[in-house]
Amino acid sequence: MDMWQGAADGDSAHEAFAAMDVTDGLPVVLPTPARVEQMLKLHGFDPREVVTVLPPLFSKATWQDIAINAVMAGCRPEYLPVVGAAIEAIAGDEFNLMGIGTTTGSAAPLIIVNGPIVKKLGINAAGNALGPGNRANATIGRAVSLTLRNVGGARPGEVDMSTLGQPAKYTCCLAENESASPWLPLHVERGFSPMASVVTVVGATGTLEVVDSISRTGADLAQTFAQSMLIAGTAGSGKLTLGSGEPLIILPPESAMIFERDGYTKEKTKTAIYERAVMPLDRFSAAMRERLMANAATAEAASDPHAAFRIARRAADIMIVVAGGVGIKAAYVPTWGETKAVSRQIRNSD
Repeated sequence: MDMWQGAADGDSAHEAFAAMDVTDGLPVVLPTPARVEQMLKLHGFDPREVVTVLPPLFSKATWQDIAINAVMAGCRPEYLPVVGAAIEAIAGDEFNLMGIGTTTGSAAPLIIVNGPIVKKLGINAAGNALGPGNRANATIGRAVSLTLRNVGGARPGEVDMSTLGQPAKYTCCLAENESASPWLPLHVERGFSPMASVVTVVGATGTLEVVDSISRTGADLAQTFAQSMLIAGTAGSGKLTLGSGEPLIILPPESAMIFERDGYTKEKTKTAIYERAVMPLDRFSAAMRERLMANAATAEAASDPHAAFRIARRAADIMIVVAGGVGIKAAYVPTWGETKAVSRQIRNSD
């Protein structure tokens, strides 16, 4: 705490923080002891309690560490349990933070919030949910990114070796628009009570806008989504999948209602998209074909000249979240490497 206290005094505090390389390049709120203590006391968190251990440096992340970064990010004290749950989820083995934090790829955590806490904190699930204008979305995502940098050690150019990076490395947080969805929300689908407040983290490599204002049936929409997800540059796992993990579709309510009207459950929607999203091997360059087949998961696949790549290993691996406001603009979010989404219930969220 002494380092933060010393930097928090005087007009040069922001420059001092930048010199210590503990910011993301944007100005921060100074984490004075009073501000950090206020955040911790609101929830009764013990500042010394270790929430988790964060790769790539495998440093212990205490509630005090997380609160310091949450203050710096501009979080209200009420947001701390959400940030803590996201940090705990990101440290889960399935998320593969070691890989995400050190890769030359562009992967970054995308945070999805479900449950009563969404309304309580005013987390945006509607128009511009992935854009600017909402303090909770902006600062919760930023607090997570700062914690991964300052506690986990994923500093750009030192440990985080991303070739290009992406804006989500600053912040990427939204809530599911549960009230506008015809289906069970994500956290219930993943085994939680409808009244639980839950964070789910996804290792996202970017977003691709999917627009189809013409199709009026679930089958036609499934075709558009399937073809939009066939991106040769996401291949490389050697398991006959484009990307891997659990690709995410962020579906606006109007599109979700078209699927539902035509009798498509969320599971049926996933299957319809999965069955249509097939990329024949001959769509790849000769060099990529040779490497991909050499790395194929099975000998049978490696010897099959008609082998095709899919967007996931099975339809159930596709994730669908309903979010956004008026309009039919959706997003496809490819996921990185061997990452899998991880969910954690938010503590002290009542």
